[in-house]
Amino acid sequence: MDLMEAIRARHSVRNYTDRPIEGEVLKVLEEEIAACNREAGLHIQLVRDEPRAFDSTLAHYGSFTGVRNYLAMIGPKDGDLMEKCGYYGERIVLKAQMLGLNTCWVALTFKKIPDAYVVGPGEKLGIVIAIGYGEHEGKPRKSKTAEAVSNMTEDSPEWFRNGVEAALLAPTATNQQKFTLHREGDTVSLRKGIGPYAACDLGIVRYHFEIGAGKENFRWK
Repeated sequence: MDLMEAIRARHSVRNYTDRPIEGEVLKVLEEEIAACNREAGLHIQLVRDEPRAFDSTLAHYGSFTGVRNYLAMIGPKDGDLMEKCGYYGERIVLKAQMLGLNTCWVALTFKKIPDAYVVGPGEKLGIVIAIGYGEHEGKPRKSKTAEAVSNMTEDSPEWFRNGVEAALLAPTATNQQKFTLHREGDTVSLRKGIGPYAACDLGIVRYHFEIGAGKENFRWK
């Protein structure tokens, strides 16, 4: 499975089995987390065998069951933390999909468990991602059209078309897809919408677009 195949195959999963993350899968996943932390200056941590965060009224309201593992997306309290969480979190999410794992981005329907991860001085927990072996593979969700989120036309180059397709498959808060992609020549701008997790969505969409379009074919404005 390559990254584009992972994008198409990955759907949000809220129900998990008790199968542990271990062996080679765990090793590769932790290596990817470490690589993202080095590259982005983040403090992402994989929390394993910890059911308390999803054993709450909020989690049950969100229809989560069996969640014992999650990614704590932690980093410096600066202006671009949430966009970094989105970009690098989705990079880990797609690696997890390639490893046979399932995931779900979780903004509100979990309980913070301070002793389950480390938040250093000047850092904060931005968001979490449920991860593990799902009871199912999830289902595709409704999506906006390419024209609704971009200035794509029949004459647009293939790389832009592919990038927009990948962007439309990006998970966003409550599936609102509040972003806009605009191409001028080989330059692309990405504008976020309004909402509490819009910056995180922006990072996720940015990563998807780069995979679909190919970073060698364009530059960000």
